[in-house]
Amino acid sequence: MVSVLLGFMAVSGLLGKSNLDGLAVRIEPPAEVYDGIATLLRVRLFCRRRWLPLFLLRVELREAGTTFIVVGRGEDESGTVPVVLHGRGRQRLETVRVTSRFPVNFFVRSRRLRLDCDLVVFPAPRPCPLDYAAAGGRRDGVGSAARRGEQGEVARIADYTGSEPLKRVHWKLSARHQGLKVKELNASTDEPVVLDPVELPGGDLEGRLRCASYLVNRYHRAGRAVGLRLPGRVIPPATGEPHKLRLLRELALYGQD
Repeated sequence: MVSVLLGFMAVSGLLGKSNLDGLAVRIEPPAEVYDGIATLLRVRLFCRRRWLPLFLLRVELREAGTTFIVVGRGEDESGTVPVVLHGRGRQRLETVRVTSRFPVNFFVRSRRLRLDCDLVVFPAPRPCPLDYAAAGGRRDGVGSAARRGEQGEVARIADYTGSEPLKRVHWKLSARHQGLKVKELNASTDEPVVLDPVELPGGDLEGRLRCASYLVNRYHRAGRAVGLRLPGRVIPPATGEPHKLRLLRELALYGQD
């Protein structure tokens, strides 16, 4: 009986060790990663075996992990790992830990795999005044009309007349009155704006960069063209997701290149 048990432990140990062979891991970060804010990194586990699949693997990164039950031979599976990265700028994820309890949880075997994952961490947005002119910023263009429209900031609350779309009804406020209340919005006719991190509020440089990150995101959601004034050069105002990511990347690397 003792010999049988020892033999069973030996076989399970060999199977567990071989279960960590023939695998590869790749990390795919999202487009936006912010300093000190939890983000989900996608983990792809590849099985490079020709004959047998992989079983009961857990991939751990920065004290968090995701579990893969079965990965077929020649296939790959993906999962997500919640990670908090601290400090803006370039960061590199160098290693990942892979563990396995296969086949019967007698042993927990592990190995470390090297990664090739470089990413840029953006400054965490910190709310600051949306009226950038009052904050000492510079605007490109002339004049802006404050009138009612379908986009922009809330101008005031008015009575429902029947011509307004239902998406503008303020349901919480209407519940406290006998009639429906609607939100009247300012039209998005503001001219483009160029942000200068040096002139923004926030105390130190890091606080100003967080303010700039917040404004870039807010102006992008409002559909307003926004640019960036950097030492020795200016990024012209524009809209669109690629332009927003470019501005956030410049803020992340501000003073580091």
